[in-house]
Amino acid sequence: MCGIVAYVGQQEALPIVIKGLRRLEYRGYDSAGVALLDSNGISVYKKKGKVSELEKYLSSTSDDLGSKIGIGHTRWATHGEPNDVNAHPHYSSTEKLAIIHNGIIENYEVLKKDLLMKGYTFQSETDTEVFIKFIEDIQLHNECSLEEALRLALHKVVGAYAIVLLNKDEPTTLIAARKGSPLVIGVGNGEYFLASDATPIIEYTNQVVYLDDFEIAVIRNNNLQIKTIENVETNPYINQLEMELEAIEKGGYEHFMLKEIFEQPKSIADCLRGRLDAKSGRLVLGGLRDYMNKFQNAERIIITACGTSWHAGLVAEYLFEEFARVPVEVEYASEFRYRNPVLGEKDFVIAISQSGETADTLAAIELAKSKGATIFGVCNVVGASIPRATHAGSYTHAGPEIGVASTKAFTAQISVLAMMALKLGYQRGTLPESKYVQLLHELAAIPAKVEQALKSNEVIKSIAEEYKDVRNALYLGRGYNFPVALEGALKLKEISYIHAEGYPAAEMKHGPIALIDEEMPVIFIATQDSSYEKVVSNIQEVKARKGKVIAVVTQGDTQVKAMADHVIEIPETHEAFTPLVAVVPLQLFSYHIAVMRNCNVDQPRNLAKSVTVE
Repeated sequence: MCGIVAYVGQQEALPIVIKGLRRLEYRGYDSAGVALLDSNGISVYKKKGKVSELEKYLSSTSDDLGSKIGIGHTRWATHGEPNDVNAHPHYSSTEKLAIIHNGIIENYEVLKKDLLMKGYTFQSETDTEVFIKFIEDIQLHNECSLEEALRLALHKVVGAYAIVLLNKDEPTTLIAARKGSPLVIGVGNGEYFLASDATPIIEYTNQVVYLDDFEIAVIRNNNLQIKTIENVETNPYINQLEMELEAIEKGGYEHFMLKEIFEQPKSIADCLRGRLDAKSGRLVLGGLRDYMNKFQNAERIIITACGTSWHAGLVAEYLFEEFARVPVEVEYASEFRYRNPVLGEKDFVIAISQSGETADTLAAIELAKSKGATIFGVCNVVGASIPRATHAGSYTHAGPEIGVASTKAFTAQISVLAMMALKLGYQRGTLPESKYVQLLHELAAIPAKVEQALKSNEVIKSIAEEYKDVRNALYLGRGYNFPVALEGALKLKEISYIHAEGYPAAEMKHGPIALIDEEMPVIFIATQDSSYEKVVSNIQEVKARKGKVIAVVTQGDTQVKAMADHVIEIPETHEAFTPLVAVVPLQLFSYHIAVMRNCNVDQPRNLAKSVTVE
C-alpha cells in the first residue's frame, strides 16, 4: 500500500518522481503528491485522485519546478478520507521539513494529544502529519540534528513505517527510515533513488540497497550512510537487480493483468527451470538444502498466507497430505497471528506472499519463530522482507506482477509448493520412485498445457459477454479444484465488483442451492478426476433448478458438455496439477467481464497490491 519515490542528484527531480509514481500505481492509491526543495524552500503539490490529476495541477502552476531533489507519494487512505489535505507529502509546523510515509503509526493519538497541549495545530486527519510534527518538536527541544531527532522519535512511535524526509536547511540531503514497510535505495552515478520497490529504479540503475527494519539512511553530498536506530553504523550491501525494464511494461497488451495471464507458460517454466529435470528424474530445491532434515521430520506443516496466496496454500494442503502423508493446516495469517496457536520445534511453517511484504504474514512469521518453529518462505520479490525474516525459502521467479489481481504469482506459488510436496514425499518414502518420476514429467508438461488452455481466450470472451451484467455468481469444485473455485470467485469480485462465492461442490446442498435460479451463473470446475461423477451429479442438481452452468472440462468431455450451457476445455493433466491449468480460464473470464463493465482492471477500487498494514 502507498508508494514512495524520491530522488537526489544532478537531474531534474520532478520527471523522475512522477514517472516513478506511475510505476507504483499498481500498488493501489487514492491521492498523490510531490515535494520539491530549492533555494526558496520546500514546495508541496498534492491532489486527490490519480497521478494524472497531480500532473494537471503541476502543469497549471507558474512555479519553478526544476529542483534537483524531490519526494513523491501515492496514498492509500488509512487515517482520514481521500482528499487534497490528507494527501502526502506533509509539512512540519515551520514548513522546514516535509515527509512521505507508508505504514501506520498506531500511537499517533497519544502523540497528537501531547502536541496539541504544546500548542501545535493540524490541517489533516493523518497520523503522518502527527509524525512529522513530533519529529520537529524533538529537534527543536533537543537542539539536535534532524537524523538524531528522527532516531529519538522512532524509539517512541509504535507501528509500521517507511519514510523519506526533506529538510529545507540541507538542500542536498534525503533522510529515510523503515520498519515493516519496504524501502529500496538505488545507487546511480552521482545520484540516488528511493522507492517502495525496484520498479521506479530499474530504468536508471541496477545497483540497489534494501533498507532493513530499524535502519536510518542519510544521503548527503552524494554519500550514503546507514545506521540503526541504536546509532550503530552498518555497511550498505549493494545488490544487483535482475529485473528487466521490459518486464514492467505492458508489451502491447491492453492491461498488465492480461499480459500476466498470458505470461504464465513462461513464468511457470521459469519457476521450474534449474530445479526440475524430468529426464534425469532430479528435483533440486536449493532453499531446502540446509533444512531438509527438519522438513522431512516435521510432525505438522502449517501454511500461512492471505488472499490468493492462501488459496495456493489450500492447494498445497492437498499436495502435501497426498504425496508426503504429513498433516497440514492452512491459516489466514491475519487470524493465525492473534489466536495464540499451538506451535513447537517440530512444526514446519510455510509463509506465502507475492510481495514478501504482507504485514499479517510477517507478523505470523515472527510469532512462529518465537515458538521455535522452522519458517520457510515462498515469495516472488527478491530482497523483500519475508525472505529476510524466514530461515529459508524459495523464490517463485514469476517476474514483476503489476496487476493488483494476482494471476501468474498464484500459479508460480503452486508450482513451488508442488515441487516441495514431491520432494518431501520422495524423501519420506511415501512416494515410490516410479510414481515420483511420473509426476515430475507431469509437472514439467504444465507450461505447454497452460499455453494450450490460453487458446480458449476467444471462447471465454464470448461467454463473458453473456454474463457481464449478472449480480451474483457461484463457483464450485471438489478436491484439488475447490481452491480453484475460491480463486475464481475472488478474481471476479476483485476486478469486476460482481458478488461471487466459491464453495466445495458438495456443500451446495447445505445452503447455496437456495440462491440458484435462471439468473444465477454457476461455474463448475468439472475436470476428469476422482470426483468427476460427483460433480456431474451437482451439475444435474443446478440444471434441475434452471441454473446457468459454465463448466471447465477436460478436453474431449461429452457428458458435461451435454448438460452445461457453456464449456471451456483444458488439456488433460494429473489431478494434482489441475489447478495450474484450470484456473487460467477463470482468470480470463473475470478479466473480460471486468473490461466489458469498464472497470479499472489493473487497479481495482479499494485494493492494493502490497498490503503492508493490518
